Amino acid sequence: MKYSFLSLLFILFTISLVAQEIEFPVLDKSPMDAAHYPRSSAFANYLDADDPNKAQKIKVLYSKPYKNERTVFGELQKFGGEWRLGANEGTEITFYQNVEIGGTTINRGTYGMFADLYADHWVVKFSSQRHTAGTANRDKSKDVAHVVVMTSTTKDVREQFTIGFQKVDEGNVNMIMEWDRTKVVLPINLNAPSMDGEDASPMDLAAYPSRSRFQNFLKPEEVEANQPQIRVLYSRPQMKGRKIFGELLKYGEMWRVGANQTTTITFFNDVTIGGKDLKAGTYGLFAKVNEKDWEFIIHKNTQSWGNANHDEADNIVSVKAMTAKTSKSLEALSITFDKKSDKQVDIVIGWEDTMASLPVTMK
Repeated sequence: MKYSFLSLLFILFTISLVAQEIEFPVLDKSPMDAAHYPRSSAFANYLDADDPNKAQKIKVLYSKPYKNERTVFGELQKFGGEWRLGANEGTEITFYQNVEIGGTTINRGTYGMFADLYADHWVVKFSSQRHTAGTANRDKSKDVAHVVVMTSTTKDVREQFTIGFQKVDEGNVNMIMEWDRTKVVLPINLNAPSMDGEDASPMDLAAYPSRSRFQNFLKPEEVEANQPQIRVLYSRPQMKGRKIFGELLKYGEMWRVGANQTTTITFFNDVTIGGKDLKAGTYGLFAKVNEKDWEFIIHKNTQSWGNANHDEADNIVSVKAMTAKTSKSLEALSITFDKKSDKQVDIVIGWEDTMASLPVTMK
């Protein structure tokens, strides 16, 4: 296709106009920067795969204003006011693991950082609210933690606001902030305590005899008859409107007879189950659930979370038991004991409208 001279001039003129409409940002007077801990994690691609400093633990993204002959704290940043810990967008900190700061555990994730400024201390705050330009109109109800840190005076003036890290030991690091002649050290515990919340399937125990768990309340003449013989430790899932057997627990599949950790049975004396002698000790309990019967499996893999990757070589004995209907619907999994004689007791497991019994003979 051929163009006339005027057409070419028009095309070039149009391109020139489009190009002139694009404006690129100039270098910011408070340039953005990032602080990493460990520092070498910023260039992890240069490190060996097994280098302990390859894994990033903390990253701070912030803008770095200059002093420019101003008195910063008390004048530019007034005492009693809140500061974004930088310039432009609010400073953001990312924890790549749970940490503990000022006695509060902060879960891994990215948070906004702010500080209330005073002459001798700062109140450093962490917020789940992000993408803010400064502190105006921010939602303080989203603050997840705050900590009071004392200020100190540096010998030399730091022209630009700067954030860095100082390793204390393998479990602790100081986050250091300096500007003008003010320095703040924020201790961070990298080994935050792990505290469980409310469990949807709370743990419980069943003891036989039932009063064996209250030894300190027994009268002297009751002690011998109430020595502990069996204890079952298990977690108790609930129905919560679900169909359990045949749906949640599919027929033919293995079950941990509870939730969370594998259910364990402790025999305080030697016993016989399914014709096999078992020494006193603690064992795991699984059950293969079928429509009309369960196959109980006693095994040695007690430190497990269910039957995933279970080694059948750890199985000690298996016993089939016919199921029966419970007299009423059981919302939560329940385990109890049914004494048949001085030497014979059944461990009875019930949930929904189904129960099955595991016979145990005491020696």
